[in-house]
Amino acid sequence: MMPPISRYMSRQTWTITKDATMAEAHALMRAHRIRHLPVLDAQALVGVVTERDLHLIETLPDSDPTEVTVADAMTEDVYAVHPEDAVAPVVETMAAHKYGSAIVVDRRGVVEGIFTTVDALQVLAELLHRATE
Repeated sequence: MMPPISRYMSRQTWTITKDATMAEAHALMRAHRIRHLPVLDAQALVGVVTERDLHLIETLPDSDPTEVTVADAMTEDVYAVHPEDAVAPVVETMAAHKYGSAIVVDRRGVVEGIFTTVDALQVLAELLHRATE
């Protein structure tokens, strides 16, 4: 039986609103040592902003991270999965599309967690450990 994504996801999911500034997003990422932030609008998932997005905004001429909003930099096409979804197809989709994360939402669309490439590496390490025992 394939374990569900909920077994490996990070449950402490920090989120940000689409109206927040990129500087606020950057501060939140630094404070919690994370690279992905699900973006919410009235508790609904509307996007994801990454550390890479922040760095891109910071390198643009005449771009002020204290004025640019998360909505201006986020990716709207979010890869969202459900907690009971099996790990293998989630990892396969992430690899095929080069996604850095999958946002885990319940059936109502409420964010419950996040599964990142770091979590996927932990799954791989666990499998390799078991295979060598």
